[in-house]
Amino acid sequence: MQVFRSLPEYSHSKNEAVVTDGFFDGVHLGHQVILKHLANFSKLESVVITYWPHPRHVINDTSDEPKLLNTLEEKVEQLKKIGINKLLIIPFNKEFSGKSHHEFVRKILIDTVNTKKLIIGYNHKFGKDRKGDFSYLKSIEAKGHFTIEEIPKHIVEKNAVSSTKIREALVAGKIQDANTYLGYQYCIEGKVVHGKQIGRKIGFPTANLKILSTYKLIPKNGVYAVKVFIENQYFDGMLNIGYRPTVPDQKKHIEVNIFNFNEDIYGKSIRIVLANYLREEKKMNNLEELKSQLTLDKKHIIKALQNIENP
Repeated sequence: MQVFRSLPEYSHSKNEAVVTDGFFDGVHLGHQVILKHLANFSKLESVVITYWPHPRHVINDTSDEPKLLNTLEEKVEQLKKIGINKLLIIPFNKEFSGKSHHEFVRKILIDTVNTKKLIIGYNHKFGKDRKGDFSYLKSIEAKGHFTIEEIPKHIVEKNAVSSTKIREALVAGKIQDANTYLGYQYCIEGKVVHGKQIGRKIGFPTANLKILSTYKLIPKNGVYAVKVFIENQYFDGMLNIGYRPTVPDQKKHIEVNIFNFNEDIYGKSIRIVLANYLREEKKMNNLEELKSQLTLDKKHIIKALQNIENP
């Protein structure tokens, strides 16, 4: 898949294209209905147009900013798996938000991408004040510029999947539901930083993560069974998200105990793939009691991960 990160960077092609556009946060099963349909047009070049950052991060106040299911690179990775030919990422800013639906069609769909067929989901809106809709696109079709296909609501939502529903599942700790809706396992990535090494003292050393994407949704606090991806290799692990109530310091931590691993990875980026939610955080009376609980947690996690393949 060719990736273009701005309109000027896009390589104009004489090939006629089948196109869809949207933010596609999560690239979940609902999105995949449209995207896989797009990729199946063998006689046309398949092109996905998406945006970064999220439009609501640009045009709304901060209280309305949604946390995202994917970083930009995670979204690119998921789209590559579907078999799209080209991905055009348009930087979304105040200037772009002022483009009318007429400008979008003429300058981007027709002049830049050479759209022969446009595929959209039901209730698709675009352009300034979201004035572009299916009726407007049908008028463009009538002029012979390109054909339009709308994927009906009952097909897109046959599994009742939406980005909002996935966010709600993650916030509730329902990681298996979220993974089902996504069609793959939810992950978070971060840089390994130095911590207080409390886990090391009780035989459970952890890699403390600094999450680099401020927009990324962090799931519910608690203990998770996870797969840890480090330098092209997967390891089983036990993740804790929260405030470590046994040794509190009023700072939220994301830390993972990686099973059968003893390498120095400070400063490296690792990926945590969440497989199952085990339990909420709870305060222990002392470190020895914490060690006993972690030993029990590890046994449960090893069992939970036995039948889960690496992504």
